[in-house]
Amino acid sequence: MTTIAVAVDIGGNGSGNGSKRAVRWAVENLASQAEHFVLVHVIPTITHIPTPSGNSIPITELGTKVVAKYMEDAREKAQAVFLQYKRLYKPGEMEFETLLLEYDSISVGLLDYIRKSSVRSLVLGSESLNRFWRRLKGHGIPQLVLKSAPDTCDIFVVSKRRVKTKVASSMTSNVMLTDEQSASTETGCNKLPIVLTTGQTPLHSSSSIEPSSTGLSQISDFSQSTSSSDVHDAPNVNDFNARRITSPTSTTSAYTDLSSVGQMSVPDSHVSYEQFDLNNDVEQLRLELQTTLDLYNRACQDLVHAQKKVRILSSECVVEAEKVNAATEREETMRKIAEQEKVKLVKAERDAQAAKNMLAKESYERQIAEVNALKELKERQKVVDNLISNERRIRRYTPDEIRMATDDLSEKKVIGEGGYGKVYRGTLDHTPVAIKVLEHDAADKKEEFLREIRILSQLCHPNIVLLLGVCSEMGCLVYEYMENGSLEDHIFRQKGRPPLPWFARFRIAFEIACGLAFLHRRKPEPIVHRDLKPGNILLGRNYVTKISDVGLAKLVSDNIPDSVTMFGNSLLAGTLYYIDPEYQRTGTVRPKSDLYSFGIILLQLLTARSPNGLLLVMENAIASGSLPYILDDSIKDWPRAEVEELTKLALECCKLRCRDRPDLETGVLPILRKLADVADASMKVERNSIFAPSHYFCPILHEIMDDPHVAADGFTYERRAIEAWLERHDISPVTKQRMTHFNLTPNMTLLTAIQEWKSRLASSVHA
Repeated sequence: MTTIAVAVDIGGNGSGNGSKRAVRWAVENLASQAEHFVLVHVIPTITHIPTPSGNSIPITELGTKVVAKYMEDAREKAQAVFLQYKRLYKPGEMEFETLLLEYDSISVGLLDYIRKSSVRSLVLGSESLNRFWRRLKGHGIPQLVLKSAPDTCDIFVVSKRRVKTKVASSMTSNVMLTDEQSASTETGCNKLPIVLTTGQTPLHSSSSIEPSSTGLSQISDFSQSTSSSDVHDAPNVNDFNARRITSPTSTTSAYTDLSSVGQMSVPDSHVSYEQFDLNNDVEQLRLELQTTLDLYNRACQDLVHAQKKVRILSSECVVEAEKVNAATEREETMRKIAEQEKVKLVKAERDAQAAKNMLAKESYERQIAEVNALKELKERQKVVDNLISNERRIRRYTPDEIRMATDDLSEKKVIGEGGYGKVYRGTLDHTPVAIKVLEHDAADKKEEFLREIRILSQLCHPNIVLLLGVCSEMGCLVYEYMENGSLEDHIFRQKGRPPLPWFARFRIAFEIACGLAFLHRRKPEPIVHRDLKPGNILLGRNYVTKISDVGLAKLVSDNIPDSVTMFGNSLLAGTLYYIDPEYQRTGTVRPKSDLYSFGIILLQLLTARSPNGLLLVMENAIASGSLPYILDDSIKDWPRAEVEELTKLALECCKLRCRDRPDLETGVLPILRKLADVADASMKVERNSIFAPSHYFCPILHEIMDDPHVAADGFTYERRAIEAWLERHDISPVTKQRMTHFNLTPNMTLLTAIQEWKSRLASSVHA
């Protein structure tokens, strides 16, 4: 197994140029003979580690991990030395093996490597220093290796102008110098001259093969006289001759002999013959000298031509080097781009994995939500089924019926909106209705939805909004439609609503109190609304007042006396400025909690102002006698005495403690009934009544009837309403008793009375 080793980056190589030259020479001349081509680099043994301050610390004083890390970094940097030599050849063109040695001395390391391995040849790069610098710097590493290498390995020291070789042999030979120009002329190639040196002591020194000074001077003089321009770019003649291969019978020796002819002592008898022979020899030597000078001149010309070629090749080499550098830079740029793309790819894969995990998580959460929603829907349907089975007047509607009634939940049908969702106007069973649709994401309102069904299904009062049906699949509640909107719209004149006259406001206050009294009197458990405000007070076609939105209502199982202050842990419910202060402070809800909200509504009916700070304003107005200036200025004929009485009642209802507030049944309703009678009397006097007698209203629709008919239970109903009722039920909507028959009889007397009332009302309005 033949191994060729090239020592790279040894001391004094001129930034690696000598090592590159050695690598190229070894590849061109020895690579075909090698089975292994090894690049060897020797680094000094690490005994100290430098510090940032410029000092160094022995490795014996440092930790093992620190030393190991520093050595690992140093070896990685040393391994990078081999890259510049591998880049000399394209991938696949030449395969290199690398070897990193650690020795105190580079030459000792290389010699030790030669002795311990089966290296056939070792190639080293060397600078072509002149004789002065060689004497100044002494023997370099290549010279030390060449001098001390064992005989088992060929040593090649490659410099710019020649290759010095030590052949592995036990035979004795001498030093042979080859002239660059002679070799170029005779062999026709431009390889470097080779200096052969054996491992033994040379027989002849370099001085024995140098030409004499006389011959050199003659040749130098002749060359200068013949062609100064040709020799101008050539190397020095003396240096050139010093590198030529000479023999004991050289031309220079002949000239040396010729120079001493005139001094020889010859016998007279032989002068003629010897003179003749001498002339012939001189002539022959002259011819030989002329031939040698011609060859020298031709060699000088060839040298000039070769130098021109070298310059051309050097310029081409520079261009190629620039191309190689540009290619290297492009390769480095592409490598950086590839690394960046790789980082982007890794990031994209990480993001894709995160998105995949998030999608899986969201899918799982969606499935759980769907399961929970389905479970809640089933529970809601079960509750609704139980309520509907017990209360036959509430009808179940399908989602298709709800969508058809609201034009597929069109925005044009929206008549209101709250925290629970939107309220749409629609028509079901030929009857105008209001449909409250629970939002899908209003999960905290589902309990209110079920509570409102549970409470409204048990209530039937002229001043409580009527629940007509439900749709549990869509979370919808179907109410009777109230044409005149909410009390809030009239107080603040929203949606183009006109201001209410004072007698209508008195009537509204009385009807609100009647509805509250009905809720509070419920047996066995009273109902507290907890969110009484103008927005939840609805007005029908004839300004009939009805309380709505009982989703926050609470059944009070333990009715705590008003004189006892008790703290509870229930969550607060209601609207700011209308919440009972004691309920807000203690968390205990009582029937009188609604009385505080009712008092604020009474003050707003009188002043048409926001509830914020209204209580304090009214108290100051009563105390200072400036109440007329606080009242709603859209009403010009306020009855002063009745207004002051109603204001004092409202302030009593707004006391901070429940125990200080009047009782609704005994302290509030009698006063409001008296005020309502005053309002009715005023309407009769002024012939501007806007209220019809109660028997004019249909018990089902709570509207003035246009086509009254008497049913089997003896009550009169609007024909279309009772017919729709009898299609679904067989009991009376008023008595809850079974109907004996389904025949309807027109009530002509009542129809005539209603028509006369309408005509009087129209004439009074036009008057």
